Amino acid sequence: MSPHLTASLAPLRARNFRFYYASRVVNLIGNTMATVALAFAVLDVTDDDPAAVGYVLAAHTVPLVLLLLWGGVVADRFGRVAVLQVSNLGSALTQGAIAALVLTGTAQLWSLMALSLVHGIISGLGFPAMSSVMPTLVPREQLQQANALVSLARSAVTVLGPTVAALLVVGVGPGWALGVDAASWLVSALLLMLIRVPAQPPRTAGTSTIAELREGWGYVRSTTWLWVVVLGFGFLNALHAGAWLTLGPSRAKATIGEEGWGLALSAEAVGLLVMTLVLLRVRLERPLLMGMLGITTLALPMIVLGAEPHLGALVVATFIAGAGTELFGMGWNLAMQEHVPDDMLSRAYSYDALGSFVAMPIGQVAFGPLALAFGFGPVMVAAGLAYVLLCGLVLCSSSVRNLRRTPSPSTASAPASAPASASTSDSAPAS
Repeated sequence: MSPHLTASLAPLRARNFRFYYASRVVNLIGNTMATVALAFAVLDVTDDDPAAVGYVLAAHTVPLVLLLLWGGVVADRFGRVAVLQVSNLGSALTQGAIAALVLTGTAQLWSLMALSLVHGIISGLGFPAMSSVMPTLVPREQLQQANALVSLARSAVTVLGPTVAALLVVGVGPGWALGVDAASWLVSALLLMLIRVPAQPPRTAGTSTIAELREGWGYVRSTTWLWVVVLGFGFLNALHAGAWLTLGPSRAKATIGEEGWGLALSAEAVGLLVMTLVLLRVRLERPLLMGMLGITTLALPMIVLGAEPHLGALVVATFIAGAGTELFGMGWNLAMQEHVPDDMLSRAYSYDALGSFVAMPIGQVAFGPLALAFGFGPVMVAAGLAYVLLCGLVLCSSSVRNLRRTPSPSTASAPASAPASASTSDSAPAS
C-alpha cells in the first residue's frame, strides 16, 4: 500500500471513527433518496404547486433554525455522540411517518408540513453535535483525511442516489424512497451506540443556558473570519434554497423531466467525489480563500437551469458546482475544527448554522410566488448572479482570505490531542 493511501485511510484505524463512518454512510443512502422524493411527493399531493414545496421545506427549516443555539449548548453539555443517537432515533420516527402517509395515499399538505416541522425540531437539536463531533474521534493531524473520507462516502452514495430515487418516483412513487430514509436513520442510531468516547468534562456548576449562549456569541463576534462567512451565507443559502431547492424541481419537471433532474443531482455528486479524491492528497493551506472561490460555482446550475434548461449543460454545471461545494465544505470544517477551542466548538457551529440558515425559509417561501409573477427563468438567473456578487463581498475580508492552517503536531509544541486556540484579533494571521 502506497504511503499516500496509507495516510488517507489512517482515520479508519480508529474504532470510534469506523462506527461513526458506517453510521454516516447508511444515513447518507437514505437522505439522498429523500431529498428528491419529498419534493415530488409534495408536487403530487398539491397538483404541481411549486409554492407548496417551499412551504414544506420552510416547515422543516424554521424550527431547525430556532433550536440550533440550544442544540449547541446541549451538545457541549451532554456529549455529541449521545445527542446524535437521540436525534437519529427521532428522525427515524418522523421520516417513517411521512413515508407511511405517502405510501398509503393519505398524505396531505398540512400533514407533510406538520411532520417536517417535528423533524426540523429534532434536526435543530442534533445538527451542532454532528458538525462538531469529528475532533473527538480522530487526532488533529488526521482531520483533513477524516473529513475527506466522510465526503468521499457522501459523494459516492449520492452519485447514484438521486437517479435511483427519481426512478423510484416514476416507477412506484416517492413513498418507498422516503421509507429507505427512515430505515437509514434507525440503523445509523444503532451504529452510533457502539462508539465509546470519554465523558464530557463537567460544566461550571450553576452555569445557565443563557450564560453559555452569551459566551458563545462573544467568541463568534470577536472572530472576524467566522462572523463574516456566516453573515454571507445567511444570504447565499436563502438564494440557493429559493432558486435551486424550491424552484429547481418544478423547472426541471417542465423542461428536462424527473429523470433529468436526478441525473443533474448525480453529476453534482460526481463533482463532490472528484474533489474529495483530490483533497485526500492535497493539503489546503488557505482553507477559506479556496473554499469561497469554490462555493461561487454554485451559481452556475441556477443560471443554466434558468437561462437554458439543456440537460448536457446542466450536468456540466452541477458537476463543477459539486466540486466547488466540496472545496468549501472541507475548508470550512478545517477552519472551525482547527481554530475554534473544543469546549466552544458545538456552540460556534450552532451560531454558524443559525446565521447560515436563518433566511432560508424566506427564500423557500418567497421564490415560488416570485417565479409565478416574473417567470422561472429570469428569477433563477437573477439569483445566480446575486450569488456570485455576494461571494465576492465575503472575499473582500482579509481575515477570510488570509486564514491559514494551524501547524501539524509534528511541527508544533502542542500535543496532537489539544485543540488549537483561535486568534480573535484582526491583526492575527488566523483572522
